[in-house]
Amino acid sequence: MVTLQLENLGAGYGQREIIREVSTAMFFGGQVVAVVGPNAAGKSTLFKRMAGLIDGPGQVILQGSKKGPAAISYMPQGLNASARLTVYESVLLARKQLTSGWAVDDDELKRVDEILAALGISSLSFRNLGELSGGQQQLVSIAQTLVREPEILLMDEPTSALDMHRQVQVLSFMRTLARQQEAIVFIAIHDLNQALRFADQVLVIADGTSPGSGPCYEVITEHMLRSVYKVQARIEQCSRGTYHILIDDVV
Repeated sequence: MVTLQLENLGAGYGQREIIREVSTAMFFGGQVVAVVGPNAAGKSTLFKRMAGLIDGPGQVILQGSKKGPAAISYMPQGLNASARLTVYESVLLARKQLTSGWAVDDDELKRVDEILAALGISSLSFRNLGELSGGQQQLVSIAQTLVREPEILLMDEPTSALDMHRQVQVLSFMRTLARQQEAIVFIAIHDLNQALRFADQVLVIADGTSPGSGPCYEVITEHMLRSVYKVQARIEQCSRGTYHILIDDVV
């Protein structure tokens, strides 16, 4: 089983330090990790550092991987493909970037078909990327990430442009995928109620550091909401046993 742990991780741009000394307990394959924190706290920079796109001190300790550094796949907030490509072409291209040749086999085509169907966007297959709405582009970006079959997924706000139906669909799918493929799925997300519902672990990023990581119900507390988000809030259980955050005021 793949595991991942951060040890005193830091990164920045030029002389500007963005994150520093971010350490976590070990995360295990099959888990969804919600990465939460205020705007501009350093979540995107953390993902880029974990993916090896920028340098910095500290270590990303990856063990049990079959693919090594290629096990980590990063999905940025923006769509990463030419607007001249069709949806199908862009997802297939993301798959072929992992191989040494450009010949396409039936298994690769089948995998693209499966991902598009799972995300409910098969009907968009032959639309150009430039014709899509923001939400549709976000779903295509998710497909480009998943078709690589990574062991570690770093997804930077994958549901920010989606409506409620699509948000639940995608988050449910990511949780199922983590379980079935024993992948670790990191999702940067602002909706803490969705984090409580779909994530196993939480990693909090605030002011470039990590004031907490661990199981959701141990990390997302009224004290954390007050100190990190500057809100007075209650965490209450509904009739189905799910916990929800209720905001009373700002502090």
